[in-house]
Amino acid sequence: MVVRKSAGEVVGADDAPQKRTRPSFVSATLQTYGTNLLVAALSLLNVLIVSRALGPTGRGEVVFLTAIAWFTSNLSTFGVQEAHANLAGAEPRLRRSLATNSVLLALAFGLLTEAILAALIWAFPAVAGDSDPQLRWLVFASLPVLILWVYLRFLVQADYRFGITNLGWLLTPVANVTVNGLLAAFGVLTVGAAVCAWLAGQFLGTALLAWYVWRRLAGFGRPDFRLVRRVLGFGVRSHAGRVMLLGNYRLDQWILGAVSGSRELGLYSVAVAWAESLWYFPTAVAAVQRPTVVRASPAEAARHTAAAFRVAAVVTIVLMLGIVLAAPLLCVTIFGEEFRGSIDDLRLLVAGSIGVVALKQLASALTGQGAPTLASAAIALSFACTIVLDIVLIPPFGGLGAAAASTVAYTLGGVVAAVIFSRALRLPARDLVPRWDDVLLLHKTAKRFRIPRPWAKRSGV
Repeated sequence: MVVRKSAGEVVGADDAPQKRTRPSFVSATLQTYGTNLLVAALSLLNVLIVSRALGPTGRGEVVFLTAIAWFTSNLSTFGVQEAHANLAGAEPRLRRSLATNSVLLALAFGLLTEAILAALIWAFPAVAGDSDPQLRWLVFASLPVLILWVYLRFLVQADYRFGITNLGWLLTPVANVTVNGLLAAFGVLTVGAAVCAWLAGQFLGTALLAWYVWRRLAGFGRPDFRLVRRVLGFGVRSHAGRVMLLGNYRLDQWILGAVSGSRELGLYSVAVAWAESLWYFPTAVAAVQRPTVVRASPAEAARHTAAAFRVAAVVTIVLMLGIVLAAPLLCVTIFGEEFRGSIDDLRLLVAGSIGVVALKQLASALTGQGAPTLASAAIALSFACTIVLDIVLIPPFGGLGAAAASTVAYTLGGVVAAVIFSRALRLPARDLVPRWDDVLLLHKTAKRFRIPRPWAKRSGV
């Protein structure tokens, strides 16, 4: 049983009161968004370094291998992290067992995924594209660590500890830029070195979170196999939606690389890198609002999420217009004439960004309120649309077909997510439409804006 005493105190059945200093929603969002912007800037710098040094083909090979690692590791989480976000927030006494179970489940699911991938490539060699076998196996071997990163991040954020997860998030792009920049400066950067730098950053981030859980959070307790069943029971219901959402983000790159080759993927990946910068703000908002939504009543969760969604939509629309106008500068001036083919891909991709905002924030709120199946419904429709359109459009149109497929799928999924959210939490759909008051709120907040520090003490680090 969990008893809520006040906004800053949670008592579990076997716990003394645990005082937590929570950051304000605005400050935590700005800190997380600021970190994501820095991650985006560093990631784009890394894309520039790799693209300049290796060209579209080499860049495509790096993207293909890292996309496999990122997609399959998230595919293999089985929704455990979603259960962490709810259980660790509502029942603090479970955190030690959740932490230990995370290590065991990450190892088990990672090894299982490695075996499945090996069998899949043996049966269908084309799935591996033209990637190097040794690098491919290195990527496969890293899967347990990548899965554990996801588990620990949600566990730590459940206690409003956004600062340490922000810092962990920074380690991968910092490692990429540092290693790849030095190697490129000496003219010795290779596809293998770029992939290894990416993996090293992922390992460092996971190690940081593991240390934090051990020394500063709940620590690691005895494994609880009854709790595993409970976690998986919730996680599996949310996992289908997460897998399909990830499929929307990365499956097109996998298909494009396998069908159209590394060069076409290299061009498209530059457009994706710029387009994804629009998704950092809604991602930050969804992460920060999740612990509050878990603890809130349905009516409170609906109001809180709707207000956050409107603000995120306004910000995203402004940024969309800027990217559309600046596309030639972003793709050609920065990356070189070889990447002119990315301009149209980018302009088409950003058109679906409002749908991404809805899928991220509204689906996360539904899951936080214990309705992961409803959250998965909109994502399922979007994913099905992505698969069909990728198959139809990528062979004849390449990257432009992938961009069109993603935009249509995101937009459709976002509309459906808004309808489901409104009906499930009994919120009028008009409350999701941005208002002039939201613009004024943004203006007022911007006047007080300070560059956020991801590791600020207010985040609990």
